[in-house]
Amino acid sequence: MQTAREANDRIAQLALAEAAKEQDYVIGAGDLLNIEVFDVPELTREVRVNETGFVAIPLIPVKVQAGGLTAFQFQDKLAELLQVNGLVSNPQVTITVKEQHSEPITVIGAVRNPVTLQAVHQMTLLQVLSQAGGIADDAGSKVLITRRPRLSQPPASSDPAQNVATTASANPPAVSENTITIDLNELLDSGDPKYNIPLLGGDVVTVPRAGVVYAVGAVQRPGGFVMQSDRQQLTVLKILSLAGGLTTTAKGGNAMILRQPPGSQQRQQLPVDLKKILALKSEDISLRQNDILYVPDSTGKHALRRTAEVAIAIATGAAIIRVTQ
Repeated sequence: MQTAREANDRIAQLALAEAAKEQDYVIGAGDLLNIEVFDVPELTREVRVNETGFVAIPLIPVKVQAGGLTAFQFQDKLAELLQVNGLVSNPQVTITVKEQHSEPITVIGAVRNPVTLQAVHQMTLLQVLSQAGGIADDAGSKVLITRRPRLSQPPASSDPAQNVATTASANPPAVSENTITIDLNELLDSGDPKYNIPLLGGDVVTVPRAGVVYAVGAVQRPGGFVMQSDRQQLTVLKILSLAGGLTTTAKGGNAMILRQPPGSQQRQQLPVDLKKILALKSEDISLRQNDILYVPDSTGKHALRRTAEVAIAIATGAAIIRVTQ
């Protein structure tokens, strides 16, 4: 188990490490490139990368993919194309990115500071979450990346000879809008880069909120426990286990669940006999998000009519704990 602060410290550490090993800028749609070919002035010019990631180069019969490549990768590719097509015997190509076209990456949901970032360079999921201040206390265990449709590459030329140099390295056809789901615990714990995916301009990163169930009063580790998703089922026994069990002075037979029905400002008080549940003499009870399980202490002096007020006050200041497994 960990708090949101511990998770955010991990996000910041990983994002910093990612920035330290960040590679060269990756060319994207809208970027302005300066192409210099030594001793071939008709090929030296500025070109704009189109929305599909391709550029048109004079004397080369097909459009050339630049998007998704670094400047060094693109200049090697262009040099190979010039040589394969018999245009320059020993090409010396230099590519410079003169303008970077920025696109917004939006981060919303259960993060500290929802933000829109301008993607002037390639950013990873960890870097974006770090820029948003990390996750909120009630963040669930999933991160959703909604990616808009990407246009497919231009149709191939009717002459197969003109396509041979670009087929192997061209981007695959784009898919329709989709949502990529990343497990937040895997992202932070595994160290596997497949979870720390690179983001594209226009992506929307959403951290869904999860419900919190509280166990307060005479338990060993009082706090709020984040439900990993709306589908996760927490019960009285499980929340007691997460809270470390009852204290020696707990009045387990007088516990209660405080539940706020939808649309109501008042909480219901549902009596719970924890002694019978723990002894398997009574059925375990399912909990809903925002339920408060309150276990009174035999040494307490609170009047019964004020029990709900006391439980709510304690829950309000309780630490929120994320269950990572």
